[in-house]
Amino acid sequence: MESISVFEIIKVGIGPSSSHTMGPWNAATSFINLIKREKSIAEVKEVFLEFFGSLAKTGIGHGTDIAGMLGLNGENFRTIDTTKIDEKVNFIKEHQTLNLGGEKEIPFIYGHHLILNKSKSLDFHPNGMIFKAFFEDGTELVQDYYSVGGGFIATQEKNSIEKDCIRTLYPCHHGSDVIKYCERFGFEKFSDLILVNEESWRTQEETRQEALNIWYNIKECIYKGVNKEGILPGGLNVSRRAAGINRRLLGEKIYRNKDEWFQQVVDAEETFTNINKWIACFALAVNEENASFGRIITAPTNGASGVIPAVLMYAQAFTPQTSDDDIVRFLLVAGEIGTLFKKNATISAAMGGCQAEVGVSSAMAAAGLTEILGGSVQQVLMAAEIAMEHHLGLTCDPIMGLVQIPCIERNTMGAIKAITAANIALESDPAKAKVSLDQVIQTMWETALAMSDRFKETSEGGLAIAVNVPEC
Repeated sequence: MESISVFEIIKVGIGPSSSHTMGPWNAATSFINLIKREKSIAEVKEVFLEFFGSLAKTGIGHGTDIAGMLGLNGENFRTIDTTKIDEKVNFIKEHQTLNLGGEKEIPFIYGHHLILNKSKSLDFHPNGMIFKAFFEDGTELVQDYYSVGGGFIATQEKNSIEKDCIRTLYPCHHGSDVIKYCERFGFEKFSDLILVNEESWRTQEETRQEALNIWYNIKECIYKGVNKEGILPGGLNVSRRAAGINRRLLGEKIYRNKDEWFQQVVDAEETFTNINKWIACFALAVNEENASFGRIITAPTNGASGVIPAVLMYAQAFTPQTSDDDIVRFLLVAGEIGTLFKKNATISAAMGGCQAEVGVSSAMAAAGLTEILGGSVQQVLMAAEIAMEHHLGLTCDPIMGLVQIPCIERNTMGAIKAITAANIALESDPAKAKVSLDQVIQTMWETALAMSDRFKETSEGGLAIAVNVPEC
C-alpha cells in the first residue's frame, strides 16, 4: 500500500469543494500536461469537458464548471488571486475563448465545450469527467479522470496520478501499525513516529516549516472570515455570521491585524459559553470563506475545512499548548489519521456521505488535540475512534448543491465533538476500549457502501429536497 504524506491530506486549497472544485481543477491541469506530452498546445484545435454523476448534479453550486474552465485556462488554484475569479470566468464566457494552458487561444462555448451531464454516471467513481482534445491534423486525445476526495484525482488505469510511489521507513496503514512501531522502536509520542516517516518527502526542519505555513494560512483564513460580513454567493442568501459573533465577543476591543486580533481573543473572557462561541466562530469563519471561493486549508476536504482550524485555534487560545512545537505535533498526528481513512475507507462525500468529510476531520482534530494535551499513543487513537463513532452514517445532502447548508454549521459540530472526544480519551483507559480505530474505519466504509446515493453529495435526498428554497 502506498504511503501518503500528511501534507497531502492537510494542504492549502481553494473553496468551495476539494472533490468538486480542486479535483476537477487538478484534472484540467493534468490534461494540459498530457497534451504537452503527447503533442503540443499549439496543435490543439478544440477541447471538450464533460462532467458526470455528482460532479454534474451539484456542479454549479460547487463551482465545478468554474474549476474546469480555469484549470484549462492555465490558472493555478494555489496562487490565483481569488478576487479575480469571477472576472476571469466572465471573460471566458463572454468572449467564448479559452487561453489553453495559458499558451493558445481557442474557441470555447459554455454549454457546448463544457457539459454537465446529470443523467449519466461513470462506473469507476461517482465523480467522473472526460476531457477531449481535437488537433489540427484530425487526431484526438481522450482521457477520463475521477475526483476521489480531498483534491486527489485518479484514472481507471491509475489510482493516483502524477506522483511517485513512496514507502516510508515505518509504513503506517492502520492504527495497529502505529502502536506496533511506537512500541517496537520506543517512540514515546505518535508525532515522533510521523516526523521520522515524513523524512521520505522532506527534512524534519522542512516538515516543521510546512506545518507552520499551514498554521499561518489557517490564521489568515480565520482572520478574513471574522472581518467579512454580507451574503454568501450562490442564491441561498445565507448571511455570514462569524463577523457578528466576533464583534459581540470582543465588544469595544480594537485590533489592526491578525496578531492583535488573536491576542484580543486570548485576553477575552473565558467562560464555558464564550469559549464554545469562539470555537463556533472559528469554524464558521473558515467555512464562510470556503463558500466564497476563498483560500482555505483543505483538511482533509474543503467541506470539512473548518474543523481542524477551529480545534487548533481553540488549543492555541484557550489551553497552555501554545508553542510552535504543539502546532507541528497537532498537524502531524491529525494528518496521519486522515491518511488511515483515505487508505482504508474514503474521504469523499460522493462515496461515503459527510461521515467521510466532517466525520474524518473531527477524528483527525480529536487525535491532534489529544496528542498535544499529553495523551498516550493509544489515547490518541481512541480519541479519533470516538469522534468518528459519533459521525457514522452522516449524510451529505447540501441544499442547491452549495457547500453552505448544512455544511457550514456542521463544521462547528465536528469541532465540538473533536474536543469532547479528546477529553473523554484523556480520562479513559484505552486497554478497556471495546472498539478500535481500525474497526470504526472499517465500519465507516461498510456504512458508506450501504448508504443510498441520494445522500452522497447529489442533492437528491435529505435536506436538499426536504427544504423549500424560495425563488429569488
